Amino acid sequence: MGAEQTLTSEDAVTIERKGAVAIVTLNRPDAINALNDALRAGLTRAFRDAETDPEIRVVLLRAAGDRGFCVGADIKEFRAPASLVAARRGDSERAYIDAIGRTTKPTIAAIHGFCLGGGFEIVLACDVRIACDDAVFGLPELNLALIPGSGGTQRLPRLIGVGRALDLMLTGRRFAAAEALQLGVVTRLAPSRDALFEQALALAEDIAGKSPTAAAYLKEAVLSGADLDLRDGLILERNLFTLLMSTEDRLQAAAAFREKRKPVFTGQ
Repeated sequence: MGAEQTLTSEDAVTIERKGAVAIVTLNRPDAINALNDALRAGLTRAFRDAETDPEIRVVLLRAAGDRGFCVGADIKEFRAPASLVAARRGDSERAYIDAIGRTTKPTIAAIHGFCLGGGFEIVLACDVRIACDDAVFGLPELNLALIPGSGGTQRLPRLIGVGRALDLMLTGRRFAAAEALQLGVVTRLAPSRDALFEQALALAEDIAGKSPTAAAYLKEAVLSGADLDLRDGLILERNLFTLLMSTEDRLQAAAAFREKRKPVFTGQ
């Protein structure tokens, strides 16, 4: 572990590009991708870079190693902060969850093995979650006299309902991929590790072939609308719909339909 602990953020989180898809990989397999400072910084960098890259339309998040996606915070790095103010300042500097959650481009998490604590909160910040049938989820923070602190208490109830979310968080129990699908934590299951990446990449490439502006507006309508009452949400939806009516992509889609060909979207 001594050499592994010297990883830079570029080593801890790698980025590769396949067409318009950015493939972001958690790369601390010896530690089951436990969250340390390098990995947090790497995630922040990767998602911010993908957000500002005009050639990237979808971000696919996966993890290296056989044992799992991410087991949460690296207990070996636990240390008392100099002060509560210093702790809060450090959180803002490592805003990896915000970098994921604020990405306007569609984000897909491909999950295998253990996905616990902060690792579970990472995938909750993504738009779509696909799991291998060996995935295991859980938010065990209460067992450590803590609560989920990276969005778990807010995103999970919005996703599956307050009662079910409280059941999972108060017990801290682990649950398997089949139950995650039943609860709505994930929307798709893959039968193997190879199939997991293949399915996730195929989905990412399919979404990347659609209008990036429309995809961003769709995310805005759904995610921002979730915090509004129905009347204001419908107004938001209508405004975004109207903005898309005059885009080149919308005209391209109509022309492609008439000409019976595949549209080529530019985001204009």
